[in-house]
Amino acid sequence: MGSEVNLNSVSFHFDVMCPWAYQTSIWMREVRDRLDLEVDWCFFSLEEINRTEGKKHPWEREWSYGWSMMRIGAFLKRIDPALNDAWYFKSGTALHMEGRKPHDPEVARLLLTEMDQDPSVVDEALSDSTTHDDVKRDHEIVTSLGGFGVPTLVFEGNERIFGPVLINPPTGEEAEKLWSLVTGWLEFPNLYEMQRPKMPVDLEKISETFNPYVKARDWETRANPTP
Repeated sequence: MGSEVNLNSVSFHFDVMCPWAYQTSIWMREVRDRLDLEVDWCFFSLEEINRTEGKKHPWEREWSYGWSMMRIGAFLKRIDPALNDAWYFKSGTALHMEGRKPHDPEVARLLLTEMDQDPSVVDEALSDSTTHDDVKRDHEIVTSLGGFGVPTLVFEGNERIFGPVLINPPTGEEAEKLWSLVTGWLEFPNLYEMQRPKMPVDLEKISETFNPYVKARDWETRANPTP
């Protein structure tokens, strides 16, 4: 059995681009509010982890879809961590539920205005090269622990879990029950993987859920094999 882990505090690593992480983040907020947890919304770059050899790193580009959205979050997080949470919720909802394009700078500015924030935050975040450092630091923390994607939960003592990977995130007592099941995994340090095989009906539900994202994205999804 694993040692006792503080379950009242967790780092939730995300990339705004990921539809799976968005679904899990809705559940995470529900659990946080019901159980009074402390959630640190941290970054992870799918563009970097799946980068093709020879192509530019996301921090070498003037604008890079997920990376630049997270740089905006990093800038806001310095002002107030709750603003990073709000930005992820706003930009994630725009992309994954509404089919909007938060990875377009003009849309990002509009979303900030809808949050009652100054739209110039987009330009300030991009002109501040140290926001690269903030995103890269979070990303490197996870990859140093073997992380390969999102959502990844990191607890004290570097205990980590990839997932849960879901759609239709549960609410209420069901959300709490899933939290208990997920964190129960930490008691078994040699348990590495479980997966529910997907039937055609599952793929249809996933496709329907992700339809706004598929229509709004301007990138080609690539994923390296997981360890």
